[in-house]
Parts: sequence; C-alpha cells; structure tokens
Amino acid sequence: MTRKPPQLSEGVRERLFSRVEALRKAERPSISERQTTQSPSSKYTDFNSLPGYNELRIQRSVADTLSIQSPFFRVHDGRAGARTEIKGVSCINWSSYDYLGLNGHPEVAAAAKAAIDRYGVSSSASRLVAGERPVHLALERAIAGHYQVEDCAVFVSGYATNVGVIGHLMGPKDLIVCDAAMHNSVMVGGVLSGATRRSFQHNDLDNLEEVLKSSRAGVERVLIVVEGLYSMDGDFPDLPRLIAIKNKYDAWLMVDEAHALGVLGPKGDGLAEHFGVHPAEVDIWMGTLSKTLAGCGGYIAGSTALIEYLKCTSGIFIYSVGMPPAIAASTHKALEIMHREPERVATLQRNSVRFRDLALEQRLDVGAGAGSAVCPVMVADSLPAVVLSQRLLEKGINVLPIIYPAVPAKASRLRFFITATHTEDDIVSTIKAVSEEVKKISTEQLMPKFAKPQQ
Repeated sequence: MTRKPPQLSEGVRERLFSRVEALRKAERPSISERQTTQSPSSKYTDFNSLPGYNELRIQRSVADTLSIQSPFFRVHDGRAGARTEIKGVSCINWSSYDYLGLNGHPEVAAAAKAAIDRYGVSSSASRLVAGERPVHLALERAIAGHYQVEDCAVFVSGYATNVGVIGHLMGPKDLIVCDAAMHNSVMVGGVLSGATRRSFQHNDLDNLEEVLKSSRAGVERVLIVVEGLYSMDGDFPDLPRLIAIKNKYDAWLMVDEAHALGVLGPKGDGLAEHFGVHPAEVDIWMGTLSKTLAGCGGYIAGSTALIEYLKCTSGIFIYSVGMPPAIAASTHKALEIMHREPERVATLQRNSVRFRDLALEQRLDVGAGAGSAVCPVMVADSLPAVVLSQRLLEKGINVLPIIYPAVPAKASRLRFFITATHTEDDIVSTIKAVSEEVKKISTEQLMPKFAKPQQ
C-alpha cells in the first residue's frame, strides 16, 4: 500500500505552489548555464530543452511532494478485462476498451494462432511489395459488408489511419471542419494536409452551420469530421442532421467509429444503426480494431473509388508493412462473434445505463455522458483527479484520470470504460467507493467541491 497524500490546508497549498514557481524559475538558468561551456548550438541538441519536458519534471516534483504515484503506465500481470491484476493484486478494471469481452475469447485466440501457423507472425513488407494474404482481404470484405458500402482498407495503426488518410485526402485548397472534441489524430492529419482548419463547439451543429456559412466559399473540397461516440465525454452526434448539413454544403462526412462499433445500436452496428440511417449516406467510415474487436489497427470503409485511391496513392498504406495476419484473422473472428451474439451488446448497454444512473443517484457529475460505454466522472482539476485515481486503486479499483492537456485544465475527469463482462457488484461497489472518495477529497482543499448538485 502507498502512503495516502496528506490533507492540505490553504496555507500549505500556497507554500506548495510557491515552491513549484521557484522550481520553474530555478530550472530556466540551468540550460543557459550549460551554454557557457557548450557550443552555441547545444540548446538545440540537448533533449532537456525540448518544449514541455521541464513541465514534466515539475509535475513529478509536485507528485513526489504529495506522495502521489503516477497513474500512468501501470503494469498489468496478465490479460486486462473487467478484472485485472496489478502487482499481484486483483482489481476491478475500468480502463480497458474490451467492450464486449472478446479479448481472449477462445475462438478469437484460435483464429490468431491458426493464422500464425499458416502465414507466420509478420506480413514481412507492405502489401504492395509482399503481396496480399487472404486474411487481409477477408477482413476488409467483412467490414465493408458491415457498413453496407463498396470497399474497405485496413491499416496497421488506428492513430495513423486518421493522420495518414486525412493528410492525404485534403490539400491547401480545401477545408476541414471538425468537432472541438475530436481525437488528436484528426487534428494532426489536418495539419499535415495543409488545408484550412476550423472547429465547431462540441456537438453544436448550429455552430457547425455557422462555420460552414462563413468558410465554404473560396475552397474546393470540404471534410466534416465527427466521432461516432466521443471517447472523452461518452456522448454522440445527431447523424441525420449531419447528413443533411453535409449535403447542403456539398461536403464529405467522415465518422470515426473507434468507440461506437459494438457499443451503439441494438446490435452494436454503430451510430448509423442507432439512428436508423443507411450507412452509405456517410462518405467515409473510419474505425479502429483495438476496442470492440480486440486487435490493433484502423480501417476506412466507403466507395470503391475512395479505397482504390487510398491503397494506390496514400503513404500510410503504400509505405507501411501489412497488418500482421494474426491480427487480421482475430479481428475478423471478433466481428463475426459480435454479429452472432447480440446479447453481448445488450448486456453492455444495460451495464452502461446502470453505471450512469447510479453515478447520478450519488450526485456525481457525469458531464455529457449519455449512458454509453464511456462514462466520465468530472473532477474539475488535474491534481484531485490523480489523487482520486490513486485512492481508488488502493481500494482495488483501476480507473485512470484524464487531465490537461488531453482535456481542458478545468475539465479533468476519471474516465470509466464499461464492458459487457462487468457485474452488478462491480458497478455498485465502484460507484460507492468513488462517491466516498469524492466527498473526502472535496473537504481536503485539493479542489473545490465538485459533486453535482441535486436538481
């Protein structure tokens, strides 16, 4: 067990932050002092001078002062599902994307092993160079069929899929408009493209229209990018209205289904099924294989022309090694099981609503959470979010904080990923523990009170 952080009076807090400011000032001369004995260009070769690195050191110093362990990079002793083992201690785990419990499913594991026996561990080169494997083509056909579109391409990284595809599709004469809460990979892809970039307020489609009205003229192609289920907030956009807007402004619509596949819709088919919309009305479906499908990589599904263009001209496909055959085979099997066993989706959705409702009963602030598999508990600031995570781990509950810069400084939170394999006891005991620790931290002046007031 780690020692609990001490309670801080207002005076102690002031002294602590004074010390932090002193550390900031003390760190700055250290680089310039080194420059007196090094070449003039040394500041550009010293990794200590990288932007943000000094902030990391200061954060660690503050954490050491408060006896707070880093909540990140925790080592799990085995497979992490609804339960996990950390340093030999069994924990309820709320930090896994394994929404339907398919990671480690016997059929999924058997598919991976059979692919290794037949094809080996690696594709050994890009698919253009090393040639195709039937497992890649079968997976792409299955995903295209899932979305009822013409074709699909799979990539070795979900993050790189957004970066590489957006960066390749759009150019300096184009416009990218995305939700302000979009994943970092979309933002980086936009920068790479050289296109004009605009964002609209989170899930505010009136604001999206305002942006398009003011920016559509004078550009060629327009790409609107949203998430099917927002990974930080657990809410989702109005797809029918988005389709109407993209048609009105002659734009492409791209939906990132990383967290929506297996989660939304009666059968887990995603945002389109949730709204009863035909998937072909969306121009570009993007998703990852690392959440519901328990693998690794990303995909783009859409028209034949789109997929041919990406496979033959995009650097992310041409210059990347082909997906490991074991991953292609196992994710295909996971998709098959998802379709075959919709009861997994039903259980996940019941658990998600139950978690959200119990949190609200305990006056916890779930932000914009819509009762989906992603449920935030808002904690207002980074320090109390980290402390809360540590105290819950001491109670056998593994949940990670999301802090600045991943979210705005005053929007820190604990982010819970609910799965189909969590039990009623997991949910009830976790909400009880979170509520108790929130009340304690609220009295310790680590932060202002943040329990949601009763209406």
